[in-house]
Amino acid sequence: MLTFLGFAMIATFLVLIMLKKMSPIAALVLIPALFCVFAGKGAHLGDYVIDGVGKLAPTAAMLMFAIVYFGVMIDVGLFDPIVRGILRFCKADPMRVVVGTAVLAAIVSLDGDGSTTFMITVSAMYPLYKRLGLSLVVMTGVAATANGVMNTLPWGGPTARAATALKLDAADIFVPMIPALAVGLLFVFVLAYVLGVKERRRVGTLVLPGQVERETVEDELVPAAPGASGASASAEGAVGSAASAAGPAPDSAAAPAPASGSVPHASGDTPTPEEGFQGLDPHRPTLRPRLYWFNAGLTVALLTAMIMELLPIPVLFLLGAALALTVNFPHMPDQKARIAAHADNVLNVAGMVFAAAVFTGVLTGTGMVKHMADWLVGAIPQGMGPHMALVTGLLSLPLTYFMSNDGFYFGVLPVLAEAGAAHGVSPLEIARASLVGQALHMSSPLVPAVYVLVGMAKVEFGDHTRFTVKWAALTSLVVLAAGMLFGII
Repeated sequence: MLTFLGFAMIATFLVLIMLKKMSPIAALVLIPALFCVFAGKGAHLGDYVIDGVGKLAPTAAMLMFAIVYFGVMIDVGLFDPIVRGILRFCKADPMRVVVGTAVLAAIVSLDGDGSTTFMITVSAMYPLYKRLGLSLVVMTGVAATANGVMNTLPWGGPTARAATALKLDAADIFVPMIPALAVGLLFVFVLAYVLGVKERRRVGTLVLPGQVERETVEDELVPAAPGASGASASAEGAVGSAASAAGPAPDSAAAPAPASGSVPHASGDTPTPEEGFQGLDPHRPTLRPRLYWFNAGLTVALLTAMIMELLPIPVLFLLGAALALTVNFPHMPDQKARIAAHADNVLNVAGMVFAAAVFTGVLTGTGMVKHMADWLVGAIPQGMGPHMALVTGLLSLPLTYFMSNDGFYFGVLPVLAEAGAAHGVSPLEIARASLVGQALHMSSPLVPAVYVLVGMAKVEFGDHTRFTVKWAALTSLVVLAAGMLFGII
């Protein structure tokens, strides 16, 4: 009964948010509460919720202060050189923009934290996607999938959990998996190229002034959609930070195909490419160029301390945010203004995390997760025993999507490893196979970082899920196939 209710609850949640019948916060709270009553455990709902909130409170605190910290770093101009470099690479070509998104997300993912990866990636790329009229779900999908592959780094979480659960060395699990993970990352880049080419065909390419001879070619712009205002001489009030970016964006993936043709440039001026196409406003009053190296050093120190686990991550970001605000904005009104500028993102993300605590609390407290895992493991045919590594890899896709990493690696993985050991399958192979589902896991509604991604990108969670799941699942299968081909799994 609990097995059926668990799957029914997850299916109901996904259907409602993908059909946009409920907001994610409402669905995360009301649906598990209803199914808790169906399970006959409504009297314990309060205990389940408090337990879930208690477990996710540190994550919520980390996200709150991380958003403030990186928001301030964006405001003061720390990431402006990165944005300018990406703009020079992209050259207003949608294909290059999407590939650049994948590359940036993969590089920033080296810090091992999905939330910071998404904050930096979205902050850098969002103005560019808006100006070119590109689909924002392409940005979130590519970023989430690239981060999912990189999430297998030993300090990213899953590898350490697998090593702890099976009492193995994390290096013995991860190092042999590098070729398969490299293939997976290469597939993400190829996917980004294909999606970028599709976006190029849909919206056209912006030809920036200064890139062609003035005497022979007029400034041209193919609009993203009929009536688009992208023909102006400069970016429309480019944002100083993702939190203060333009208002809610329509789902550009659903925009009609643009009419072909060109729109004359609005003015006779011919600025240089960097002047005419800024991702971040180079004249915003919050810039602190004299403090650039202090901010860069503080960020490096913060990420180093996080990787070395000198202090809990929430404490590090709390201290970092307080120090960044104090040094960059010593006057109290300025500090209040910066906090207020990022309050919208903080509230949305923190609210989503605490709402997710209801969902995870009911799943765990009622025993639905355990019954679902036991049912799936029991459904494995006896003849598949010698192929338990393959089975583990396939099961890691749905299980890490519908469960937390803690639930999968500490609850299900040991059972799968025992079943594999009975047929001579090494625990190392089982552990490596368990990592392949991470590309899909990073778009799970149970991952707090995904709400940072969709919140800052102003994308509906249902739209992101509909677009991303198929590509992320395919990426996971590519990693699994490569692992088997190389004899790693």
